Amino acid sequence: MIGGIYMLSDQETRDAIKVMREHFPEASTTLDGDTVFHFLLATILSAQSTDHAVNQVTPALFDRFPTPQSLAAVEPSDVEPFIQRLGLYHNKAKFLVNCSREIVTRFNGKVPHTLKELTSLSGVGRKVADVVLAECFNIPAFPVDTHVNRVAHRLAMVSPKASRLQVEKRLMQAVPKEHWLDAHHSMIFWGRYQCTARHPQCAACPLLKICQYGQSITQSPDHY
Repeated sequence: MIGGIYMLSDQETRDAIKVMREHFPEASTTLDGDTVFHFLLATILSAQSTDHAVNQVTPALFDRFPTPQSLAAVEPSDVEPFIQRLGLYHNKAKFLVNCSREIVTRFNGKVPHTLKELTSLSGVGRKVADVVLAECFNIPAFPVDTHVNRVAHRLAMVSPKASRLQVEKRLMQAVPKEHWLDAHHSMIFWGRYQCTARHPQCAACPLLKICQYGQSITQSPDHY
């Protein structure tokens, strides 16, 4: 209990993430990108799309547009055929082109490596920026995507109404900085394969004893 609200303590949060890591020791980024620029593009494209779907379209995209300069020189309509299998591809094409132009004109053709600069780019929110900082520049960050957000709330690592930014800050407080990225990956895999959005595997979950959400699901008559 924290402030009258049931929440995991810092130690309980770390212990829960340790269990996740033990179950998914291979957890790491599943997005492909051979350069920092290409990884940034892939991360932008991953919004409301699976990493698998993104990885299906990026080889041809990366081959056609190897640098920010090459992508900055075209129009969104030239990019759309490469990514039209992804959701929101019209908007994403605009983001990729505008982002590339901004990298060329404002950052001398190099992807910036601060949160403030990255989030100033088209299509780059805090989560995308955090992923790029952590994966490409080894700068400690704790990206909160839909899986991390869902797992944190269901396990009561955070307060019920916590925003994604509040989730990020809470996890950064509970987890040592050197473990932020591994914890991020562990929580993503947990949300992707164990604590799924529609059919979570609560009955067989090793964290059921500390999860009030899971207990409510398994005790429901509809569960059986």
